[in-house]
Formats: sequence, C-alpha cells, structure tokens
Amino acid sequence: MNQPAISPTLDTLFQRTLMRQPHAPALLDPLNKARVTGHQPRRLSYAEADTAIEALSAYFVESGLPANSVIAIQLPNTVEFVLTVLAAHRAGLVVAVLPLLWRHAELTAALNRTAARAIVTMSRVDGVNYADLAMHAAAEAFSIRHVCGFGTDLPEGMAALDDVLARPPGTTRAVIQDGRKAAMISFDVTAEGFRPVPRPHFSLIAGGLAMSLEADIRQGATVMTAFTPMSFAGLASSLAVWLLSGGTLALHHPYENDVLEQQINEHECEVLIAPAQLALRLGDSDLAARMPSLRNVVGLWRAPEQVAASEAWIAPHAPLTDVYLFGEAGLFGARRGEDGMPVPVMPGPHGAPREQSGSSIAGDILLTPKGTLGLRGPMVPIAAYAPPQPVGDTLIAQPPRDYVDTGYAARLDRPSGALCITAPPSGIMAVGGYRFLSNDLQEWARRLGQGALLTALPDRLSGHRLAGRAQDNARAREALNELGLNPLMVEAFRDRSGPA
Repeated sequence: MNQPAISPTLDTLFQRTLMRQPHAPALLDPLNKARVTGHQPRRLSYAEADTAIEALSAYFVESGLPANSVIAIQLPNTVEFVLTVLAAHRAGLVVAVLPLLWRHAELTAALNRTAARAIVTMSRVDGVNYADLAMHAAAEAFSIRHVCGFGTDLPEGMAALDDVLARPPGTTRAVIQDGRKAAMISFDVTAEGFRPVPRPHFSLIAGGLAMSLEADIRQGATVMTAFTPMSFAGLASSLAVWLLSGGTLALHHPYENDVLEQQINEHECEVLIAPAQLALRLGDSDLAARMPSLRNVVGLWRAPEQVAASEAWIAPHAPLTDVYLFGEAGLFGARRGEDGMPVPVMPGPHGAPREQSGSSIAGDILLTPKGTLGLRGPMVPIAAYAPPQPVGDTLIAQPPRDYVDTGYAARLDRPSGALCITAPPSGIMAVGGYRFLSNDLQEWARRLGQGALLTALPDRLSGHRLAGRAQDNARAREALNELGLNPLMVEAFRDRSGPA
C-alpha cells in the first residue's frame, strides 16, 4: 500500500541539517544582547541547539500542555525565540506570535481569541518589563495555565526557562510531522478589525522559499536577519529561510547600525535580511568596502506602495531583492536588475525565481473588481480572511473566494501592463510593524484631555509615525499607557507649541 506524501515541517528541516552536520554553527545571538535582555550572547551548533530544543519541548509536555494547543510567544530577536518556536513544534503545539510593541490590551485580546494555554516571554527587553506585562495579561485570560520566562528577577509564579535549559531533557511525546498541521497564529488588523491568522507549516515554508529562491540564497549560507520575527514575514524571512538553506542564522535585535555592521563582518554574513529602508541606507554607504562578505540583500517593505518610487540600489556585488509585504495576508519578491531599479511586477502567476522559465509557482497576483490587489497561493491563508456573512442572509451560501483582498489600492499600467500599488488599505495605519485602525486615533486623542492633539504623519521609514501635543505631556503618556500602548510606539509624542 502506498503511503501518502507528507510535506515537511520546520522541525523536519532542522533535523535534516542536524543529521548531516551536527557540529556546524546554527544560531548566533546579537552582539549587544547583554544590553537588550541582560543575557550574554550565545553561539550554538546544531547539536547544541537540538539539546536545548529537546529540553524546552520536554518541559512543555511535562507541564501538561495538550498536543495542538496554543502557546503564545513574546520574545526579542534572539536565540531564545528560535529555540522556543522549534521546541513548541516538536511538542506538537501551535505558536501564536505576539509583537513586542503590544501591551496589556492587545495581549489580553490575543490570548483570549486564540485560547492560548501558555505564554513565553523575556524578563526585560530594552528596559521594558515584559514579565510583568505577561503576568497581568495572563490574569485576564482564562485559558492561560502556564506563564514562562527567560531571564532573571522573574515574578513569583513565572517558570524560569533558563533553568529548564540547564538540565537534561525529560519526557518526550510522539508527534506526527506533517506540514499540513497548524504551525503558527499571527495577528492582523483589517477594516473589520483585529483578526487572528492561522497558518500550517507548508505555508511558512512557501513564504521562505519565495524569498530564498528569488534572492538566490546559496545552501549553507550565513544569514543575518534584522527584521522583527513576530509576524508571518518575520518568521518566513528568518526561521524558514535559515532552515531551507541549512546554514547559520545570525540574529540582530533592531536597530543599532554600528552593531549590525560589526555582526555582519565578524560572522562573515553572506545574506542580510532587513527592513527595506534600512537596507537602502546601508547600500548608500559604500557597502562593498564596509561589508565585503555580503552577497545578497533582502529588503522587506511594510509599505509596498513605496517600492516603485524608491532609490536605485548601488551595490552590485550584493543584489537587492524587494519583498512586498501585505500585512499577514502574504508576500512576493522581485530581485532588482543590473540598473538597481525596482522591476515591474506583472499580474498573474509568479514563479520563484521570478525570471526563470519553468520555475515553481510561488503565488498569484491579481487585480480585484474593487481596484485592489489580491493574492492567492500556498502561503496565503484564504479562510482566515473570508468576508463576513451578510446580515440577514445566513441561510444563503456565499460564492467561494479563492483569493485574499489585501485592501491595497492598485491599477494596471497601460503601456507595460505592470501592476502599480498606489495606496495602503483605507482606514489602516502602521507605525513600524504595528497596525491599527485610524478611528482608534480619535479614542486615544480623547483620552489625552482637552486641547490635546494626536495624529499619524506619513513616514518613509515606518509608514506612519504618531505625533501630537498636550498641555500636560506626563498625563498624556499616562493616558496612552492606560490604553495599553507601548511607549516605543508613541515615542514621537511630544510637547509642541503649534499644531502637530
């Protein structure tokens, strides 16, 4: 009897490289990790990483977390994040990634929406006490049974995972490794509001393949990622790309340019994956002389409507690949040509690599009847973005939709037939990787008090930035904290004598 083909999981990819080269370097921590988290930087081989993964996985099993339950993770871009994700998958758990910009309100909503059974965090990140944030959010999430943390000075009742890593692995659990099983849940904001987006392993791997094949990342490469991992694009560009290449993953917690440059040179990184605006700034600073080991640069655009107007890439020794991100819906990549300018993106199926005839189809790009950009393909979670059932028509079956409407306004260029992305989704703001409804600004401004102003200004680096004024700036920050907003997100809020 023929056995059906089973697609690989992320842990399957890890164990393939582990079997082939157990003593090869696998994970490299940020050089400034002591400042970011209080931990000393770690360098792990595949065998050492496997031992740590096995210990964490055993702890999750021994804690009584059932297979297929959800474990929430809010961690910085360090070795602990990678180990926790792979350990959760090895224990048969589904990972829900929580952005570091989130505070109490968003954390509680996400934990309750996903019925998470556990949450893993770091004691402190950049001076912010994330352990306390996790404990307070868990207190309002009835499904949470375990709160775990890395680092020192953890609150009472929080399990210390550093101690788990220091002891031999314990109980294991047999888990069927099938790429069709749920792997992660990320979170998006659409016109309909806050939306959990689940994905199987093969969807994450498809996103990683689309990037690595388009950028022509070689097997065994040392990959430097300076992109926050708490999203689909973050996981695909770091974890999936690394496991597909079977090389070394160097991590950088965004952003310290001098430290990033030092890491790239010290580890002789061949690939840099970073926000596109950061990559373009590095490209303007004599990249060949300052970082000679680089051979590929992957720039991730959170604001894909800005790609067409971006500057030319002037570092031919390390070609730039533009990756267009559409929230949590999906992505596609396009490697720039010899002139360094963005290449036209045509509607229809696109392969990976894009220009190679006969390449595997990575996805499909289309223009919807509403004049917006639609995506479909193996990485696109169509069911998660299904439109709501019309009121009063609950007994009438809706026509199936085989694509996700990203909400990005788009049109076709008449002379070339290329797709032009012209504007972000209506009513959605983005500050860094944090997306929210523009209507929320009115509520936030109301809480600031009489005479206060809070607005989102266009910004080429982050999409938008928050700026404002208030008669009592201390009270304004206190009010924003009461709403659960991270101070990193509102750092642009300051006293002004005139309008923002």
